[in-house]
Amino acid sequence: MRAVCLTHVPFEGPGAFATHLTSRGVSLARYLVPQVGLPQNPGELLIVMGGPMSVNDSDPWIEQETAFIRKAVTSGVPVLGICLGSQFMAKALGAKVRPGRALEIGMTPIQLTEGGKQDPVFDAFPETFPVFEWHGEVFDLPEGCVALAGSAIAPLQAFRYGRRAYGLLFHLEMEQNGIQALNHHCAPDLVRANLIPQEVLSRALPHLPDLHQMAERLLDHLMSPPR
Repeated sequence: MRAVCLTHVPFEGPGAFATHLTSRGVSLARYLVPQVGLPQNPGELLIVMGGPMSVNDSDPWIEQETAFIRKAVTSGVPVLGICLGSQFMAKALGAKVRPGRALEIGMTPIQLTEGGKQDPVFDAFPETFPVFEWHGEVFDLPEGCVALAGSAIAPLQAFRYGRRAYGLLFHLEMEQNGIQALNHHCAPDLVRANLIPQEVLSRALPHLPDLHQMAERLLDHLMSPPR
C-alpha cells in the first residue's frame, strides 16, 4: 500500500502517523507542496498535514491543492486532513473557513456529537477527551458530512465525509519534537495566547500515548478494505 502525505512547512510532518504506517508495511511519500508541488495521484491513502498559512490565502498552490483534495475525497480515496488539512477538506467540499473566536493552542477538551458516538472510529473514544490543538481558524460543516466532535471555541472539531474521509482540526499524531518545533517556529502565536512554551509541552506529554492510540485506530479504519 502507498500513502501520500502533503505537508506545507518542514516542521509539521506526519509524526506518529508515519510510525504506525511504517509498522504496517505502508510506504509513505511526502510532498512539501509549496516548494515541490503536488504528486501525480493521491495514492491509496492521502494525509494532509498542517501549517501556519490559511486556505483563504491567494497563493496559486492553495487552489491547486484544494482541487486535488476535492478530487481525492469525491473519488472515494481514503483521506485524513489534520488542522490546516481539515480546513482544506472543508473548503474543498464547499464550506467556509474563517477566523475563530480565539486561538486554540495546547491540550483542549473536546466533546463527541451524537454522530461521533455512532462513528466507526470515534465510537471507541471517550465522550469528552483532551486533544492537542494549534489553530486560529475554524470551518462550517460541509454539506453531506457528519459532525463528530466540537469544543467551546470551535463547535466543529472533526467531521467525516462518506466512510473514509476525516477532517480533524486537532492533532492526534503530535510527538514531543513536533510540539517543540511549533513552540519555536510559531512563537508569536504563544505570545498572542499568553502561553509559555514549556507549559504547552509539559501539559501535552502525558496525553501523547493516548492520542497515538487514537491515531492508530483511525489509520487502521482508513486502510481497511471498503465494505
